[in-house]
Amino acid sequence: QVQLVESGGGLVEAGGSLTLSCVASGTFFSINAMEWYRQAPGKQRELVATIAADGSTHYADSVKGRFTISRDQSKSTMYLQMNSLKPEDTAVYYCSAEFRVVADYSDEEFDSWGQGTQVTVST
Repeated sequence: QVQLVESGGGLVEAGGSLTLSCVASGTFFSINAMEWYRQAPGKQRELVATIAADGSTHYADSVKGRFTISRDQSKSTMYLQMNSLKPEDTAVYYCSAEFRVVADYSDEEFDSWGQGTQVTVST
């Protein structure tokens, strides 16, 4: 069983910064891609940023140049540094990861999600 736990959300003024963390725990062989998503009230969940196992990254156009995704493989942790925050960044932020679990007779990959952390940017 694996688990993802986000932290670091909160209330910040427009123009401010926050850093989100996502810690993976449990029994797994490795983690492939990790992602940050967000969902604002009344809107669909959207992909914010992705980081592959090799460290390559991808960002949504709306956050390019303001957000930075990173990961520490040794700590099974992913981060999202958010700068120049805008009110439209207000949302619940979720982390997701693709886990690989290897056992004697199986080799499986599956996605898991965290519970989310609220980010609120005031004007």
